[in-house]
Amino acid sequence: MKIKFLLLFLFASFLGFSQSVNDFKAVIVPIKFEFAKGINPYRLSTQTKANLVKAGFEAYYENDQLPAELINRCDLLYADVKRDNAFLVTKLFVELKDCYGKVVYTSETGKSKEKDFETAYRECLDLAFVSINNLHYKYNGKTGVVSSAITPAVSVAAVSAAPAVSAVSAPVTNLSDPNLLYAQPTETGYQLIDKTPKVVMKLMKTSRPDSFIAIKDGVQGTLNAKDNQWFFEYYKDDKLVSEKVSVKF
Repeated sequence: MKIKFLLLFLFASFLGFSQSVNDFKAVIVPIKFEFAKGINPYRLSTQTKANLVKAGFEAYYENDQLPAELINRCDLLYADVKRDNAFLVTKLFVELKDCYGKVVYTSETGKSKEKDFETAYRECLDLAFVSINNLHYKYNGKTGVVSSAITPAVSVAAVSAAPAVSAVSAPVTNLSDPNLLYAQPTETGYQLIDKTPKVVMKLMKTSRPDSFIAIKDGVQGTLNAKDNQWFFEYYKDDKLVSEKVSVKF
């Protein structure tokens, strides 16, 4: 009997912490894809955004200036189009991830036997979006859904055992800075892109929210929050170099 109640509790907890696309205000659309070269290849970005808007989502390209109400990156979903390798058949599907890179929804796979890539990709993407349209997306008004869902999963014992980390005020982002970099979530952290867009720096998460392992132009260092700003720090000729970096997460 005790086991039965425990299983029911765990199942209820899982349902309580699961995420829905309706928990997110908008979707960020990439302008580059792993399986195709260039920016907006075969108009994939354009078609992805158009299909998202058609499905009821508010959508922005990853290099767009976002409105103030979307400043919290965890209120957003991040779309990606993936290609399944198959002989004589083109297959595409869409993933929608949260700000931590966790997949919230994966579409059905669209298939095409067209030989022309642009035609095949367009057909596949439209078919993949049939399942997304069937979600009947409607924002439910939740905010900070990711952080609030994760917090209850941390046990009191784990919190007690964790080393104390002093609170750090979030660095101020200067949106008018011409060198502003935009953070895109990855499996291990983020990649920072400029307006070109070009990947300028790769970040890997550490145990501290105000510090990342950072790689820029083959140089490894750290990206640290200090004095309400971000700094890329590394050693060159046995001397510590600290470069100010403007980042929008």
